[in-house]
Amino acid sequence: MILLKTGKLNTANSDKDSVQENKYMKASDWKKDYEEFEKVTRQFYEGEISVPQYKGLSGAFGSYAQRGGRSHMLRLRFPGGCVNKAQLKFIADSIEKYKIDKVHFTTCQTVQLHNLSADAVCELAVSALDYGIVTRGGGGDFPRNVMASPLSGVEQGEYFDVMPYAKAVSSYLMELIKTVKLPRKLKVCFSNSPKNETHATFRDLGFMAGKDGTFDVYSAGGLGNHPKMGVLVAEGAKAGQVLYYVKAMVKMFVAYGNFENRAKARTRYMQDVLGEKYRDCFLEKLEEALEEEALTLPDAAYFVTKGGDGSTTEHVRAIPQKQEGLYAVSWHPAGGCPAPEKFGELYRAMKDMEGTELRIAPDETVYVINCTGKEAKRILDITSGRAENVFEASVACIGASICQIGLRDSQKLLKELLEASKEWKFKDGVLPQIHISGCPSSCGTHQIGRIGFRGGVKRADGKPQPAFILTVNGNEEEGKERFGEQIGAILETDIPVFLRELGEEIEEAGLTFEEWYEGHEERFREIAGAYVS
Repeated sequence: MILLKTGKLNTANSDKDSVQENKYMKASDWKKDYEEFEKVTRQFYEGEISVPQYKGLSGAFGSYAQRGGRSHMLRLRFPGGCVNKAQLKFIADSIEKYKIDKVHFTTCQTVQLHNLSADAVCELAVSALDYGIVTRGGGGDFPRNVMASPLSGVEQGEYFDVMPYAKAVSSYLMELIKTVKLPRKLKVCFSNSPKNETHATFRDLGFMAGKDGTFDVYSAGGLGNHPKMGVLVAEGAKAGQVLYYVKAMVKMFVAYGNFENRAKARTRYMQDVLGEKYRDCFLEKLEEALEEEALTLPDAAYFVTKGGDGSTTEHVRAIPQKQEGLYAVSWHPAGGCPAPEKFGELYRAMKDMEGTELRIAPDETVYVINCTGKEAKRILDITSGRAENVFEASVACIGASICQIGLRDSQKLLKELLEASKEWKFKDGVLPQIHISGCPSSCGTHQIGRIGFRGGVKRADGKPQPAFILTVNGNEEEGKERFGEQIGAILETDIPVFLRELGEEIEEAGLTFEEWYEGHEERFREIAGAYVS
């Protein structure tokens, strides 16, 4: 069953229906699957199966054992990053019930709950189903959370609202979890404008909205080891036909994906296998999909019936929507890790605010949309604190203190940099938003950061030392896409010193990093050269 809101979605009714909005199948259908998850989790805690064995089993349910093997993470999927009020209340109540002390907004628009006991992770995964939150396929070799531009439907200047199509694709892919075996994970995303926040032009499958209401479709791209830009497989694709392209992508991955070598079992490696034939092969699979079943979707849009009440606000984090008198309030907790109690505070504030919803962005920012000026001020008060400028809104993955495969603690590094920046007191924009990944997997999207750091090792004083690989000049915007250039390894302890020296020179020039770098690429390398090898 494919769920798509036809016609226009009325926010006045969306609050009442919010529990049901993101359900793909009956909760009971998924709950049966979770019996296996509880079984293997109990076996893991009793020492009957190893950490690698458990990872291969638990990932299919959106959960992994954390470093040390005595606590868990659970990844809550939110198609398009949309969290409605009922789901927000569920998270807030769960935090209180299970005394959850760490939460993380991910760059794939999900919410991760950390430091969970065996009882908590098993109970939470099942109870989430009653709120339309399915963790199934949140890890492992499955289609991952479908991403969409976080302000789709309310953003000024967007080409058109892509959210209904993202949710329809999510529903379709969730059904495939039980029927199709993929070599590894599959990431699908939608962008409503050239800002390309979801990296649609270099994901496994990406849909870029056009001014004429159609999509350009990109395939077989990806970050991480051996990153690749996507192949443009279609231009001017009808919005209602997106599911055919998704089915073609799945058929491509099954036909040409590497089932033998996990290191190469990602769609981007199919470019190496097929070369210039890739686009033709994709179009062949598309023709097969078009002939096999009817998947055309009706027109859909997100329509806000709520209007402004005459109240206004002016704040760097209050963004005027295309709906007159309404605002989206941005909130970027340091490292994407909010204080857990903020979920309860937000729910209590939002529950009586008509049409408001939480939207998670791919850079760990969160938006509360459809606020009047008065309501926006209340949300601003609740979310006051960090991220009042671009550097404070930097991105970091969860880091090696929690992640089993992480090399470096990206959260620790970011925390140190944010503390140091209080003393630097640079003007906004002197240092850009930086992206930090603990390992080559690029969960912190370091490869598209204007400045990026990736966990590694550097030999100093005759022994290996904690370090990060420095990259520069990445960009995600459509037409300007590029992966950052790798400069070299820099000791973790030297990173604050390097950024301070860089910032002082840029501020003395009276420029922002964006303005300065354009004519000072060699100078950047000179400054970095004193720290890297």
